[in-house]
Amino acid sequence: MEFNESTIGLILIVAGILMLLIEASSPGFFIAIPATVILCLGLIGVLAPDLFFTWVSPVVALAISIPITLVAIKLYQRLAPPEPPTTTVGTSLIGKHGTVTVAIEPKQITGKVQVDNQTWSATSGTEIPVGTDIVIVESRGVHVVVEPTEQRRN
Repeated sequence: MEFNESTIGLILIVAGILMLLIEASSPGFFIAIPATVILCLGLIGVLAPDLFFTWVSPVVALAISIPITLVAIKLYQRLAPPEPPTTTVGTSLIGKHGTVTVAIEPKQITGKVQVDNQTWSATSGTEIPVGTDIVIVESRGVHVVVEPTEQRRN
């Protein structure tokens, strides 16, 4: 099978579209910019196949790729502006309910509780077995102090 300029342009277009589909199914923005550049170069290969295998083609590729890359970065930044990572501050957990995942021993930080899909090291004044529903009553840095919910109701 012989490849001509238009065929290579079509291959680049298909590759660019496939890369964009991969990016859409696994977002992370690692493939979007190269995919956009490859897609545009493929379009040029289809629309102006005479430029593809001449000495001018690397210059044209750079002249097109750099501005397209910059425009695509700005466009994608507007579509999905970066957000700061979300972190949970221990004091914001006070009053929240959770479940013991590792038994809690009095005055030790060996216990673990699950609160809102996050696991926290926990301690308590009493022994609390696995599976017990708890409420957070205090935060001490990276661990929390908990009580069983039935104890809180009294």
